[in-house]
Amino acid sequence: MMTREKHTRRAVQMLSVLVLAGLLGACGKKGEATASPGDATAASAAKAASPRASAEVNPALTVSTVLPETAAWPVAVAANGSIAAWQEASVGAEVGGLRLERVLVEVGDSVRKGQVMAVLRQDSVRSEVALSKAALTEAEAMLAEAKANAARARSLQPTDMISKQDALRATTAEQTATARVDSMRAQLAVNQLRLAQTEVVAPDDGVVSGRTATVGAVVQPGQELFRLVRRNRLEWRAEVAAADLHRIKSGMVARLAAAGGPALTGKVRTVAPTVDANTRSGLVYVDLDAEGVKTSGVKPGMFANGQFDIGQAQGLTVPQTAVQLRDGFAYVFRVGSDNKVAMTKIQVGRRMSDRVEVLKGLDASTPVVASGVGFLTDGDTVRVVAAPASTSTPASGVTSAVAR
Repeated sequence: MMTREKHTRRAVQMLSVLVLAGLLGACGKKGEATASPGDATAASAAKAASPRASAEVNPALTVSTVLPETAAWPVAVAANGSIAAWQEASVGAEVGGLRLERVLVEVGDSVRKGQVMAVLRQDSVRSEVALSKAALTEAEAMLAEAKANAARARSLQPTDMISKQDALRATTAEQTATARVDSMRAQLAVNQLRLAQTEVVAPDDGVVSGRTATVGAVVQPGQELFRLVRRNRLEWRAEVAAADLHRIKSGMVARLAAAGGPALTGKVRTVAPTVDANTRSGLVYVDLDAEGVKTSGVKPGMFANGQFDIGQAQGLTVPQTAVQLRDGFAYVFRVGSDNKVAMTKIQVGRRMSDRVEVLKGLDASTPVVASGVGFLTDGDTVRVVAAPASTSTPASGVTSAVAR
């Protein structure tokens, strides 16, 4: 019995040792499995931190910088308006009741002062001229007879061979005949003038811009038959904002272009004394250069955009390649002493060639990235190099940034 109990106790002890050993082994494996993800996380963090540190050291771009330049730029006032005839002449008939027999010009024809443009029927007027001439001849004959009778009466009156009444009658007849001759001469002049007016002539040099004359129509006095652009002289009626009217003076040069055609030049003739209450703009009348009008082919009624040359003013400028537009605003990238760029908002003004005027936000001593600004963001580190002489220009002295 004692032997069996000893064997049983020993078996239980051995089984307990085996179970304890198994439990200890399982705990060791679980600890190893738990520690493994932590080591991987640390390794990943180390790997993730490595590129960031590398980015802080390596620059994003190799760029060249440029300093803003001060330049004298022309100052201009922009305007737009219509091209119109300087003056238009209305050409019409001066006599009425006559039929239009011939029309000698068409719209677009150039005419000279005194040139015949249309002819009215002249038969009836010529007859009236002939009648007036005959009546004048009769009146002159009667005047000659009256003069002779009056001279005889004046010579006989001192001898009392003729009564005073007869002498007065002869003198009166002479005066009446003289008046009749003057009347017939005036009537003849009127009829000759009417005959001349049957020819409708141009009152001045110019171009025919309108025609209502129709062959066979009976015209009335004052009826318009043609419209004429006097001397083919055109003007630009520019609409200028009221705030800028005081800057424009007579004699200033204006430059404009109409309908995509070549540029025209002109000189300010006058500035309107009033301003439109609705648009708050005033008219500036500009005489266009005659040779430019011929070569450009502009016509009255065309719309034109242009500007008035006011003078020159100093302005701070940068290359257009240094300016980036984002969300409707303009920015440049300033380069600090640590070679980091700072995106700076600026206000731009005029543009000329490859330069942009900076009105606000930048001073002349601040270097900015010359080009390639589209690849940069605020705070990037860059490598600054000198601009190659082969690609720099006198106006800007900059080159494009090179992507690294």
